Amino acid sequence: MSVADWFRVYLRGAPPSSGVNGSVHSVERNISSIRGAEFGEPLDQRERTATWIEIGIVLVVTFGLSGLGSMLSLIEDALQTGALSDQTVALNQSRSTYSLIDLLFQLLSIARLAGWAALGLYLLWRSGIGPAAIGLARRQLRRDIVPGLVLAAVIGVPGLLFYLIAHALGLNLTVQPSALNDHWWRVPVLILAAVANAAAEEIIVVGYLITRLRRLTWSENASLAASAVLRGSYHLYQGIGGGLGNLLMGLVFGRYWQVTNRLWPLIIAHALIDIVAFVGYALLRDHVGWLP
Repeated sequence: MSVADWFRVYLRGAPPSSGVNGSVHSVERNISSIRGAEFGEPLDQRERTATWIEIGIVLVVTFGLSGLGSMLSLIEDALQTGALSDQTVALNQSRSTYSLIDLLFQLLSIARLAGWAALGLYLLWRSGIGPAAIGLARRQLRRDIVPGLVLAAVIGVPGLLFYLIAHALGLNLTVQPSALNDHWWRVPVLILAAVANAAAEEIIVVGYLITRLRRLTWSENASLAASAVLRGSYHLYQGIGGGLGNLLMGLVFGRYWQVTNRLWPLIIAHALIDIVAFVGYALLRDHVGWLP
């Protein structure tokens, strides 16, 4: 697919139907295969209600309440005296002064994220949409590594610059990606946390939510906007910059998935971004002066 074709897809919110190369038609077949499962028969009112209830429950259990909590945190931080950049928010915090208990707390948090991802996959599978249908076929993993690396660079480098600018302007809190004590297990746990977080977010916020909104006959653009706004909302605890930066990330990631129907690159890219942030901060925070 050429750059022009991809942007035409982006602006229209659906693959172009003619005048493009075979890769675009492949994209059309990918989306059609999912839509075939979703739109085989029109939903009656009971089924529509059941689908909305399911979405509501999933969001309450996972990222929906996190979004509301982040909004409240941002309001509370804004009411404090001084700029947002004078305040600090720490990710991956130690939960106990005892190393083994702290490790178990961290593993429980990772298991929770894995459970969220599994919940989204299970509910889609129960409705006839298996993991392969949303781009998680095992045979795709190897060829999705390079696109994942590209997405990580496209989002990660500008994202870091955006954070530094937002922080300098007082629009973002000082984010500490890792506040774990220096245990022997710190680095592997941070890597596991990054992978679990990436899987949970991309499966629920992209694969699950957009698929379900399609089932409710939402347009591609409306589904994309809902997914991106949700992603931005639960990062507002970092500040306005964190919310806007993740909203933009959601637009790019969501549209990539809509066009390619490949979820592995999103998970790979997200995991790499978080690994660099979590592990890099833990290793560099006492050795460089440019990190806030």
